[in-house]
Amino acid sequence: MKGFLSFLILWMISRKKMTGNEIANELKSRKGSKPSPGTIYPALKELKQKGLIQCDKDKRYTLTKRGQEELQAELESFFSIFCDLSEMRSCCRH
Repeated sequence: MKGFLSFLILWMISRKKMTGNEIANELKSRKGSKPSPGTIYPALKELKQKGLIQCDKDKRYTLTKRGQEELQAELESFFSIFCDLSEMRSCCRH
C-alpha cells in the first residue's frame, strides 16, 4: 500500500463510516492541519479503484472485505516494525 495517508484512511473508516470531509476533520484533529480536498479525494479514489473501500448513497466510505484484509496485513506490518512503540514514546517525554 502506497503512503501513510491511505493507511490512516483505512484505519479510520474501519472504526466507523465517514465522509471525505469527516476524514479530513479527523486528520486535522490528529495532525493539527486539515488536508485539502485535493489530498483526500485522490487517495479515496485510489482506494476505491483498488477495491479496498466503497461509498454508499450518503457518500460515506466503508471498508470492503478486501480492504479489511489489507488493513489487517498493514497493521501487522506496522506493529512488527514498531514493536517497541511504547518505549519510543517514553523517550519523547524527557
